[in-house]
This record gives sequence, structure tokens and C-alpha cells, in this order.
Amino acid sequence: MDTVTILLSSFILSITGLFVFIWSLRKRLFDSNVDAAKIIFSEGEIGRVEEPSASPAQLAGLQKSAGTEGQVPLDTTQKAHLQKELQERLVADRSTAFVAFVFLSCAIVWLVVASLAGLTSSIKLHEPDWLTSQSWLTFGRLRTIHLNAVAYGWAPMAALGTAIWMLPRLLKTELLGGRFAVLGAMIWNAGLIAGLGCIAVGLNDGMEWLEIPWQVDILIVIGGSLVGLPLVFTLQNRRVDHLYVSIWYMGAALFWFPILFLIGNIPGLHIGVEQATMNWWFGHNVLGLFYTPMALASVYYFLPKIIGRPVQSYNLSLLGFWTLAFFYGQVGGHHLIGGPVPGWLVTLSIVQSVMMLVPVISFSVNQHLTMRTKFATLIYSPTLRFIVLGGMMYTLSSVQGSLEALRAVNTVTHFTHFTVAHAHLGLYGFFTMVMFGAIYFVMPRVMSWEWPYPKLIAAHFWLVVLGFSIYFIGLTIGGWLQGMAMLDASKPFMDSVNVTIPYLKSRSVGGAIMTLGHLVFAFHFVAMALRYGPRRVGAALLHTKPTAGVLAGA
Repeated sequence: MDTVTILLSSFILSITGLFVFIWSLRKRLFDSNVDAAKIIFSEGEIGRVEEPSASPAQLAGLQKSAGTEGQVPLDTTQKAHLQKELQERLVADRSTAFVAFVFLSCAIVWLVVASLAGLTSSIKLHEPDWLTSQSWLTFGRLRTIHLNAVAYGWAPMAALGTAIWMLPRLLKTELLGGRFAVLGAMIWNAGLIAGLGCIAVGLNDGMEWLEIPWQVDILIVIGGSLVGLPLVFTLQNRRVDHLYVSIWYMGAALFWFPILFLIGNIPGLHIGVEQATMNWWFGHNVLGLFYTPMALASVYYFLPKIIGRPVQSYNLSLLGFWTLAFFYGQVGGHHLIGGPVPGWLVTLSIVQSVMMLVPVISFSVNQHLTMRTKFATLIYSPTLRFIVLGGMMYTLSSVQGSLEALRAVNTVTHFTHFTVAHAHLGLYGFFTMVMFGAIYFVMPRVMSWEWPYPKLIAAHFWLVVLGFSIYFIGLTIGGWLQGMAMLDASKPFMDSVNVTIPYLKSRSVGGAIMTLGHLVFAFHFVAMALRYGPRRVGAALLHTKPTAGVLAGA
């Protein structure tokens, strides 16, 4: 198949999709009153905010800024029905409490480990003689430890812990088989510890994102399989007729990731150029088909719940899901531009990278319309700040990724720190920010205890925002200058190295501030788990007012 055929087919597909979109508008499929968007609310909850991480004063301000749009007075029968549903929700929360706590605790540990390893390896880029007495502290090994601690420690533990907590709420039932998930988490983490140990002593498979030896990967596969069982059991026991869009995203992610991981780790199957092709197929898809849908599932649940308003267009959320599934599969090939791979494969990857604008715009428009007239709620909601900012970073990282896939841009940015900045924009600016917000929402329900030091939440937010801004801007500028210097044949290669030094130092400064934010977050998490700090007891403000408290906090 030649390049012209691929481009023509993609153009025809795009035009067809455009006509389908126009038809859906004429059929009023994007109206905001779709009942499916309201399924996450119990009767009488729309118009009432829910924010477990807020103090009483913040909660009052949040409700005032969110308004009372959609609130309807309830009669005695409706109030009784609402109370019954809220009690069932509390039962569902209790069924997930221990399991979610195990996963989120592991996530916090790996976040700290990954942060320290990442900061150390960042400093080594401009201070290469620092900490060189031990081989496991060399840049090549420590940076790889950082990557794997994030990719298989912090990120999946946070995502799976959040998913395990959300699923019974979305399905209006209890979690079944939680012990399998706990056992799976133990085996997974044992495998990750063994894998990082192998990397530290110099044993790895030599492919980015797939460094852990395949013999150790077997433990992660077994652990992941056990984690998936409770999700299947609970789904089969659901008490809802319609599956909310968050379940679509979570279900697809938990189906895609095992396939990616198994294919990527089959020993001896991928050799030479094919191995490079598979490597970037895996590396990009684990971002777009596992972390991205898990984060989007969280946004589509927590954002409407916090402001008490259903997502503006439910069908637009489904359009985003299906176009993500359809267009993302071959995006990773644009990392092979200029490599010894078929031209049609690279072209297909570029086309699909650009087509990713469709699901991104679908989500971005939906988030903006849902938050329309409600942006003042960001002042009062600690969770919402992380969630909304993470959603905005999804838009920015995806648009940047589509542009970066173009040959004219890729020629400058490939093999530079620009690509590193882009990767962090997606995995940190988007995914990690959303997970921070999700954990702030979930933990008060898990522990039946409020966050003891609310000011630490604000400190965490501003530290990571400031640190990441310095990190991202510095690497983006430095990476572009590095690429331009490498393309200039009249300049020696060392010029492209020297030009990056100030920006690499800014990377370390930003990384240090981010790490400080992570340590604040970890301290607050531990303080909450151990019941330290002011006695802020109750299932997240349930104790403030008998009726309004239940509506706002259950």
C-alpha cells in the first residue's frame, strides 16, 4: 500500500466522520439533557456539590459558587428513597475501603521513590561526576529505575486504586473478590521490586518501557490478572441498566493493557527493526490506551460530582471514547521518522496522530461546557483544581503531540529534551494531576476521616504547579535549541550539548520543587492514615448537618 492510498483513505474516513457528526447534531444527539449523564447522581443530588477534601467553609463557598441549578424539592417518599440510595453507597464505599487503601498506599510509596530517582538522575545531566562510586547510581540505571517506578508503580497503583473505588459506586453494588485484588497488588509490587533490582544490577531487556526482564514480568502479569478478577465479578453483579462512560474507559483500559504488555514481553518474538517498531507501539499505547482512559474515566466521574452538574454532552463523551480507540493504535510510529521502517507505516502514524485532535477536542469542549459559569468553584474545591488543570493539560499535551508528529517539527524535536518535556506534560501534567485530585476525593471516603491539614493540599498544588511549569518550559526551550544546533552542520556536536546546560539546571530546580510537593503529599497521606493532626472525624463532613451533610458528603 503506497502513501497516497493511505492519505486518501484517511481523508475519506475523516469526511465520513464529519458527516456522521453533522447528522448527530441534526438528530439532537448532543443535547445536554441525556438521562445517561445523570446516572451517577441519586435523586435530588443534582445541584448539590460533593467535595470530601474541602473544609466546612470551603464547602459552603463551593455550593454558593456552583449555585442551585437543577435542584428540585423532594417529597417524603423521594427523601426516603434518597436516604436509602446514600446508605447503599456507603456500604459500597466500605466494601472498597481496604482494597483501595492498599493500592493508594503503594502508589504513594512509588511516587516518592520515583521522584527521588528522577531528581537524582536530572542533576546528573549537568553534574555527571556526582554519585558515581556505585554502578546502580549511574545515570543510565537510575533514570531507568525512575521510569519504571512511575510506569509500573505510581501510575497503575493510583489508577487501579481509584478504579476499584469508583466501580462499585458506578455499578451501585458492593465490590466482589477484593481479596484477589489485594493479593494481585502484593504479587505485582513484588515483581516490580524484583524488576527494579534487576535494572539496578545491570540486567534488563534493553527496550524503553520494557526494561524489566521478561522472567520477572511474569509476576506482574499474574498480579494484574488477579487485580482484574474483582472488577469482572463486580461488573457481573451490577444493579444498573446503563454503563456510565467512565466504565467504558476503565473497562477498555483494563482490556488493552494486558494485551499490550503480553505482546511487548514475548521473548524472542521481536527482532531488529520489528523490535523498534513494537517498542514504540507499546510505549505510546501504554500512555494512550491505559493511563489516558483511566484518567479520563476519573475526570468524567469526579468533575460532575463535585459541582453537582451532569456532564454537558454525554454523546460527546462517547464520541471521544470511540475516536480514541480508533485513532490511537498506530500513533507511536511517528517516533521512527527517518528510521529504516516502511514509509507507509510512518505516514499512517502521522495521520493518526493528527486525527487524535478529534477525541481531544471532544473532551475539551465537553469539559469547558460542563464547567461553564462554574469556574469560580476552583477557588473552593481542592480536588477540582487538580482535576480541571489535568484536563486542560490533556488538551495541551495532545495538541502538542499531534504537531510534534509532523515531519517538519519532528526533524527538530526528535532525540532532544523537547520530547522529554512533552512526555512529562502527558504523564505528569495530565495523568498525575488527575490522580492527585482523585486521591484527595477518595481518601476521606476510604478512611472515614477528613484530611487533617487542609492548607497542605494548597501547598501541594502550588508546589507541583510551580515546579512543573519551570520543568516543562525549561526543557521545551532547551530541547528546541538543542535540535536546531544539531541540524546546523557548521556547529560541532558539543554545541548542542552546551546550549542545554542552563535549561537542564532549570529542570533540576523544577524537579526539586515537584519532589518537595510530593513529600508534602506523602506526609499528609500518612498523617491521615495514622489519624495524626487535628481531630477531623466523620465520613467527610457527614457530621456537620444531619440532612444537608448527607447530601453533600455521601
